[in-house]
Amino acid sequence: MTEFAEKKCVACEGFETPFVREEAVVLLKQVKDWKLADDAKSISKECTFKNFADALAFANKVGAIAEEEGHHPDLTVGRGKVSVLLTTHAIKGLSENDFILAAKIDQLG
Repeated sequence: MTEFAEKKCVACEGFETPFVREEAVVLLKQVKDWKLADDAKSISKECTFKNFADALAFANKVGAIAEEEGHHPDLTVGRGKVSVLLTTHAIKGLSENDFILAAKIDQLG
């Protein structure tokens, strides 16, 4: 898991090829509790918390990491939970950046 966490996201130009399902399945083993979408174009994770305030604090930490990396997830914040969805919009699929950000989010605890 630490291999991805030590990397830095690289700006996507939009001409890169997204990972195919088989590649994504292998990479998914390097992050904790993320799920691959049926179409293999995104990964997601739902995190639970005691209350809304804790969920919002976590979402803000994710936002800070995303800004630092220049790679932004889709976040849904609710009472006691945060859903995180990662995809590389420029290529309409998964790139290494998604797994880098997932690993960094995993380090938040």
